[in-house]
Amino acid sequence: MKIFMLLALAMSSYAADLTGNWLVKQESPDGNVRETYLDLKQDGTNITGAVRNINRDQKILSGSMDADGKVTIVLQGQNNRPGQRIMAKFANGELRVTMAGPRGTQPEEIVATRAAEGAGGPPAKIAPPELHKVPYNGLAKTPPMGWNSWNKFAGRVTAEDVKGMADAIVSSGMKAAGYIYVNIDDTWEGMRDTNGNITSNKKFPDMKGLADYVHSKGLKIGIYSSPGPKTCAGYEGSYGHEDQDAKTWASWGIDYLKYDWCSAGRIYKDEDMHAVYQKMGDALRKTGRPIVYSLCQYGRADVWTWAPEVSGNLWRTTGDIRDSWDSMTKIGFGQNDLAKWAAPGHWNDPDMLEIGNGGMSNSEYQVHMSLWSLLSAPLLAGNDLRTATPEILAILTNPEVIRIDQDKAGHQATRLSQNGEQEIWVKDLADGGKAIGLFNRATDAANMQIKWADAGITGKRKVRDLWAKSDVKWDDSGYSAQVPGHGVALIRVSK
Repeated sequence: MKIFMLLALAMSSYAADLTGNWLVKQESPDGNVRETYLDLKQDGTNITGAVRNINRDQKILSGSMDADGKVTIVLQGQNNRPGQRIMAKFANGELRVTMAGPRGTQPEEIVATRAAEGAGGPPAKIAPPELHKVPYNGLAKTPPMGWNSWNKFAGRVTAEDVKGMADAIVSSGMKAAGYIYVNIDDTWEGMRDTNGNITSNKKFPDMKGLADYVHSKGLKIGIYSSPGPKTCAGYEGSYGHEDQDAKTWASWGIDYLKYDWCSAGRIYKDEDMHAVYQKMGDALRKTGRPIVYSLCQYGRADVWTWAPEVSGNLWRTTGDIRDSWDSMTKIGFGQNDLAKWAAPGHWNDPDMLEIGNGGMSNSEYQVHMSLWSLLSAPLLAGNDLRTATPEILAILTNPEVIRIDQDKAGHQATRLSQNGEQEIWVKDLADGGKAIGLFNRATDAANMQIKWADAGITGKRKVRDLWAKSDVKWDDSGYSAQVPGHGVALIRVSK
């Protein structure tokens, strides 16, 4: 009899079926509302299905509910391995889901509501426009230089941080070195008003006032959006509001737009990218305001072949960089085949600088700065400039290295040679000279050398060590240096 009663109790627990589409609404302190849908199917103790937000669907790798209504869901991670775990409680027809809060806050329990079947998916597709050429906007004739909030602050960035960074750019000498743009990445967005106009959220109560502040420092300000309905962090994107948003940004005084693919991939295919990014290129042009256009779609769809046709000034060629030697070198040394696409006004973008964020040594950060400058890459600092050490500022503001990046010819360096973990890269300069980087990717020091003839250098030249800031005695045969492990020797060879 006791066993029968226990079985009856267990069966009664499972009789209240979890099957259905459950909506979890989570409001962040800045006022943004993030929607997560749990599309569940229950079969006894087993739960299958998917967890969906506007950016992606994640398959449930394993799921269960015990006799007490405790629900455990494990999402499928990379390579079919276990990923994020979601805990919930189901009782009396009510599903309470424990959701991770913003960084630094405790998880919160949220009551889910039943939603219509299929809800939570992407909106209907708006057909992209016919292709045409968007005229070049005349901007970024050398690679843009400035600062971006994401690498250090991610979703924690506030208007006060941006003001502080503008102040620091001026006081630290970075403005004098050429760093001009102060760019706000994701999580500034608020909701749309009744007329569909985008607003900024509680962290950015007065975007026009913030832009005015940055401009008062002799700097320019940038912003972030997505061609999809939501950004990567789940904030309001520009889907269906391209002209409206561009007009709003122009009215605020925005000078730079980073446009990140994210949820657009739930609506469009890669072959649509050209037309989708063209749509915003047209919208920016209609505003009449000069706004640098940065395409961020991770090097997909051979973006370098068509980005200039949409008036793109720079385009990401890779996934996101991390503050590590492995990430930085994999990205930086993987740019060789793209050199022919770099030109004044149009730049390959291997992502923002991690210099000063603490994950690499100063020698490795010199490699980072040297390689990006040889690549004619945008130089967008990603650290907290208010607390940057003199050593980090010296790396970021080295005028001779920056001059390589900002060379008016706009050529991108290519790999001249590779011998194991030692690589030599050469960049042609506008004055007929060359910039040469001798990179040692090994952990131990190595003697590296280059013969002038191999680099197309004839006749006696002036040689300058750009990190030592000293001239090098001419040797007819070539140049050699003892390069530390994870280090670089960067020279300029001039007539």
